[in-house]
Parts: sequence; structure tokens; C-alpha cells
Amino acid sequence: MRRVEVTPYSGDWVRMYEEEVEKLRHVFGVQFVAIYHIGSTAVPGLDAKPIIDIMPVVRDISLVDEYNQLMRDIGYEPKGENGIPGRRYFQKGGDNRTHHVHVFQVGSLHIRRHLAFRDYLRKHPNEAREYGELKRKLAQAFPNDIGSYIQGKESLVVKIEDLALQGYKDKRLEEG
Repeated sequence: MRRVEVTPYSGDWVRMYEEEVEKLRHVFGVQFVAIYHIGSTAVPGLDAKPIIDIMPVVRDISLVDEYNQLMRDIGYEPKGENGIPGRRYFQKGGDNRTHHVHVFQVGSLHIRRHLAFRDYLRKHPNEAREYGELKRKLAQAFPNDIGSYIQGKESLVVKIEDLALQGYKDKRLEEG
């Protein structure tokens, strides 16, 4: 069973992201357009589940399944879209996950959503603190129930995401 654990921010998360980036660049090769550290581990000071969320952006999402064996070779389990159309999702570490990879094609609205959320929390420490406190409380209340943990933070995530997307601009996305 997968345990819900929220820990204080760790500077190791940036290093873990950077180490994985090199492996993913090698896997996706010419399909690779960009890569981003997303999620709570990408926000300095934010308490988080110690799982590194990585978002590669590729030229053609329909070709990503061809890389499943290469992803397995570096420890990832391919999960297909896993509930989000237009995404390819991979997990590393089984029940003791260490990394999630969310692959999107250039132009996907999900890219903007993830980056806006991350950047908003980086610029708004009060909201980040509120989010971290909620996640800690939910992890304590639901240590063995990831579904309830996710559901418990959903309304705050939607609120932050809505604020984050208002007027969000990222030059890298426009160049895509």
C-alpha cells in the first residue's frame, strides 16, 4: 500500500530533478522540446510529498508510446494517459515513488496550467504556506488513503490554479 507522506522542503529535490533530466533527454532525443520541474517539489520552502514531478514537452505525443521500453530501462512504469487526455504518464519507484513524469505535446494547455501553478506558489509565499499546511494535515488524517488526500486539497488547488492562470504569460510557451 502506498503511504501518503508530506515532508519539509529539501534542497535535494532540485538535484534529483537535474539528474533525471539528463536521462529523459537521452530517452526522448529528437522528440524533446523542453523540460520543467513542476509540482510542490519545484517550489522552494514548500512541504511536499517527496516525489519529483517532471514535465517533458515533446513534438508529437502520439510517438511517446514508442519510448515505453526505454523508460522501463531507466526504471519507469508507463501508465498511458492515466486520466488526462493528451498526456503520457510514467511512475518510478512503485509504492515508494520517487518520480512522476508527465509528458505533453507542444501547445497543450496543461503545460501552461502546471507552470502557472508552480510559478504562482513561488511568488506567493502565504498561499504556498497555506497549501503546505493543508497537505500536512491531510497526510496526517489520511496516511493510507491517497484518494482522500487528493480530494481534500482539490478546492484549494482549483482556487490557486484559477488565480495563477489569470494573465499568466510564459515566453517559452509562446515560442513553443
